[in-house]
Amino acid sequence: MSVATVPIVNASGCLDALTAPGVARSLDAFVTKTVTPLPREGNPPPRIAETDDWMLNSIGLQNPGIDAWVTLNYPLLRQLDVPLWVSVGGFSASDYALVCERLDALEGVEAIELNLSCPNVDEAPETAAELTAAGRAATTKPLYAKLSPALPDVAEAARAVAHAGADGLSLVNTLRGLALDPGTLRPRLARGPGGASGPALKPIALACVYACARAVDLPIVGMGGIASGGDATEFLAVGATALALGTVLFGDPGAPDRVRAELAAEVEARGHASAAEISEVARQSVLPAT
Repeated sequence: MSVATVPIVNASGCLDALTAPGVARSLDAFVTKTVTPLPREGNPPPRIAETDDWMLNSIGLQNPGIDAWVTLNYPLLRQLDVPLWVSVGGFSASDYALVCERLDALEGVEAIELNLSCPNVDEAPETAAELTAAGRAATTKPLYAKLSPALPDVAEAARAVAHAGADGLSLVNTLRGLALDPGTLRPRLARGPGGASGPALKPIALACVYACARAVDLPIVGMGGIASGGDATEFLAVGATALALGTVLFGDPGAPDRVRAELAAEVEARGHASAAEISEVARQSVLPAT
């Protein structure tokens, strides 16, 4: 695995490809915002807040619904000539199945990411494995299960979704967080808590990738606080096979090309011939518990 073959995508919801097509084309695949069966207006504003080390959002899965997405968004995204990954969400197993079935016939969709862990909406009562199984029954396309870092045992969840038919994992989604206005002491987001992402998420995300890479033999898209080639190197060292950039894209649209170059420099500086030699270094060096 050379540096050039380490795929770099965007984290779902962190890039609008139609308003920033150049950034989308700099990625190895574009991951859409989450699409649900019916249109969703999302949560009321304010929906984004920043703290020293975090960005909080409470978008609420705003999207036009699968019918409008297929009719309007999909043709425009296809014109970008970028491989598409579609994030899928819902409130029941049948919701996930419905959207996956609609996507199954679309030639330009190369993979489906099942959003199983959004902290900004009421989640489906079914388990991640049941939702994955519903999606698996509805499509032949590769399925990536996006898991929450707040799970009591993320490795067990990884095993469950793998058994249910997931082809890969996306690790991790945001954590639930709350930011208060220092003057009023009221929540800065209209709905109170939101999904927390940014640099401070990286140690948590690394731990999740580390645990899941030990638990299952699936490709893992690592994400959570990646802002440099050094960050990318760490995710590869714990078992990630691809990388997703999220919060960094809001302030640095050139991040995909920059991170690639920095990763190549990291590999060379460490005396490795390829990124594959870095892969799982951290896991291999840890002694088993006694």
